[in-house]
Amino acid sequence: MDEWRAWMLALRTPGLGPGGLRERLDAAGGDISGALAHLRRDAATLGEPARAWLARPDQVRLDADLAWLAEPGHRLLRCTDADFPPQLENIPQPPVVLFVVGDASLLLYPQVAIVGARAASAAGLAHARAFARSLAESGFAITSGMADGIDGAAHVAALDAAAPTLAVIGTGPDRVYPRKHHELARRLASHGALVSEFPPGTAPHADHFPRRNRIIAGLSLGTLVIEAGLRSGSLITARLAAEQGREVFALPGSIHHPLARGCHRLIRDGARLVESASEIIETLAPAACMLGGELAARLQQDHAEGVPSTPGKRARSQGFSQVVDPEYRRLLDELGHESATMDELVQRTGLSAAALSSMLLMLELESVVESLPGNRYQQLPVAADRQVGD
Repeated sequence: MDEWRAWMLALRTPGLGPGGLRERLDAAGGDISGALAHLRRDAATLGEPARAWLARPDQVRLDADLAWLAEPGHRLLRCTDADFPPQLENIPQPPVVLFVVGDASLLLYPQVAIVGARAASAAGLAHARAFARSLAESGFAITSGMADGIDGAAHVAALDAAAPTLAVIGTGPDRVYPRKHHELARRLASHGALVSEFPPGTAPHADHFPRRNRIIAGLSLGTLVIEAGLRSGSLITARLAAEQGREVFALPGSIHHPLARGCHRLIRDGARLVESASEIIETLAPAACMLGGELAARLQQDHAEGVPSTPGKRARSQGFSQVVDPEYRRLLDELGHESATMDELVQRTGLSAAALSSMLLMLELESVVESLPGNRYQQLPVAADRQVGD
């Protein structure tokens, strides 16, 4: 059976879920055909819908899935792939795959989630745009859920600044919800990424959005909440982020504003009160360095071994000062004394945009390079006399 068809057959097995498929993949050493063999042997324990599907799957549905995957810019990112985001491996119920429309390498960027009320005030929307722009200019990708209000404002601000942004959605990757965001979805697909763990054709359901929120929180080093009522879904994202050991930030507001109450509750419960993006950047800098170190080590190991990663196989973070210095020296040599765009550096170094982004962020945090408008980078004068990690 074709590998991609086998993956879609397994993913669409009723009642299995990401945890069940990961267990079978682990038992089969990451091989999807072996995992399917385990599934068929266990069919009696999975229930009648699963048995019926495995015995006679809907080939028309599977053909449609394969047609979607074959389209340009579409990707099925599997937990067995070397570039599956490592930050998702340690969250509760990690996804087994992600359907991506756009640039899948953005999932490896250091990310900050910006979430909040759908019926946000004009001031809240302005705050979302300002924080998104400042965080993006400092090297962070902006992650949110493409909802009305704060989510949409954060995405648009990042896109307008030509900065990376990702939308994790609660539908299949071929659906747009809410419908008014068709243009935003088009821009994200062209200049960012749309991400879903739900297969093509999946309609919006209420229980999908808390599941989506755990991925938003898991991908991000920290979550910023801007305006939220006491029953807001943004509070679910914040709670999941805290449970995953990530930072939670909240913007305070007027005691008379109902959409400030959720943020005030988060602050009472231990979230960091923030008034500027610089406070978030300072707090997340060490975590960004660790993520960059883990990514660099992992990509180096996978390249040396020449084999794909298996579920749970992850290189340990080496820390910034222990990352192999020649790669960084090569990057600095190619950067020279003139500014360069990310695309230019990809061409000059042969490194991926994801790896370069992490390396450049660490160099920026060490005051070796600075980021400029238009996704450009420039070496600072002191860099020529320094060794990376000194």
